Amino acid sequence: MKIATTLRAAAAAALILCVGTPAPAQLGGLGHALGRLGQNAPVPNFLGGKEPITTSLPDAKWGDPTKDGFSPREALRALMQLQRTPNGGFVLQPGYYALLDQSYCLHAGTHGPGGGDGYLYAPPRGPAQDAVMTIVRNSVNHPEIDQHLIQTLLWAIIARAKFEDLSSEHKAVAARLLSPRQLASLNRSALDILSGSGLPFDMPAPLRRIAEAEANLRRMLSTPGATYAELERAAVLAGAAPMGPGSQEIPSGRWSLHPDGYYIRYIPESYTHTRVEIWVPQGSPAVGREYDPATHIAVPGNTSRQRLIQSGRAWRS
Repeated sequence: MKIATTLRAAAAAALILCVGTPAPAQLGGLGHALGRLGQNAPVPNFLGGKEPITTSLPDAKWGDPTKDGFSPREALRALMQLQRTPNGGFVLQPGYYALLDQSYCLHAGTHGPGGGDGYLYAPPRGPAQDAVMTIVRNSVNHPEIDQHLIQTLLWAIIARAKFEDLSSEHKAVAARLLSPRQLASLNRSALDILSGSGLPFDMPAPLRRIAEAEANLRRMLSTPGATYAELERAAVLAGAAPMGPGSQEIPSGRWSLHPDGYYIRYIPESYTHTRVEIWVPQGSPAVGREYDPATHIAVPGNTSRQRLIQSGRAWRS
């Protein structure tokens, strides 16, 4: 089994090294490059394509304002007491549960949690949803992998960075968490043509900030010696967060009624860790079903803030 795992990781690492997007010079100019890119890979929204993860506020359809201010009568229990699943999830039973989990930013160029803004449940959507969920799920069985390394891989996906350009350490981690097919797909969907200075002049400010953050991440992820603190400064905006376009007034602690029949709410303490509370009423159809954190993105009512994917790993300060 150990030999098979080693061979799988070696094959994946080889694919990272060997499979890539052609360099701009090989594509015959910017116009030709953009044409090839449009055929083979997701492109930024302002070019008419899809982001790697498209989940946004309109996808968060399960908020329940009738439960604002509600707390279950059952005694609060640790979610970690429940039976685990191979996905790193939890088999739900009636009751009221909480977990301070490791969460991850999926929206570079936006602000972290704060200001009393509420978050709602939405599922992962977009061309990279499979890779993102796989990283988060598999991380549960690899507690030795630091959270910063996992976040860096997720930023690489969001920024459409070439995985072949990542550090040796990040390549090794990617090979342990993703399949060779997924790694090859991520390399094919890499974007290295547009830099921050190459963006349209009339691009709306919120989109420009996101595109510039992604361009900076792509540059730093291929720069030897770039630190996590530098990546974080590019991805997570400092200062007060304005209300973004299409925002909704969502109070902190609003419950979402998951389609499986349980209630869930997210109270982020930082983009790195979120308090998740789940209430499974007696007789709920959710009893015996799985809560798979990797299928949960906490979407903020304020679109200037980050969407946060949840994990089954407990936060350790």
